[in-house]
Amino acid sequence: MYAGNAYQTYKSNSINYASKEQLLLMLVDGAVKFAKVARQAMLDNDIKKAHENIIKTQNIFNELMISLDVSKSGKWGQSLMSVYDFIVRRLVDANMKKDVKIMDEVIPLIEDVRDTWEGAYKASKIQK
Repeated sequence: MYAGNAYQTYKSNSINYASKEQLLLMLVDGAVKFAKVARQAMLDNDIKKAHENIIKTQNIFNELMISLDVSKSGKWGQSLMSVYDFIVRRLVDANMKKDVKIMDEVIPLIEDVRDTWEGAYKASKIQK
């Protein structure tokens, strides 16, 4: 019981005291995790679990889209918005069809988004 409470406290503190950049990385890490769980659930014919985890992944990308200020980020932001939008549309397709092949297509894109943000975060830490 104590270990569970300690972990929850640690997890809560890590979120409460994380920088914006760290929170972004946590979100995209979560998107990778949820997408992979959804893919495995499809293979296991666990439709409910697949649906729930695809929705979690979609929600993360919807939030990323809402928070992306394209007017300030120029072409780079527009390109990123297009990637986010494509991922969300493919997740919708995968969820409607319960198609593992679509998840196989979209998971590497989600991982690329995570890797891009992770690289940007590391580069920003070096510059400081």
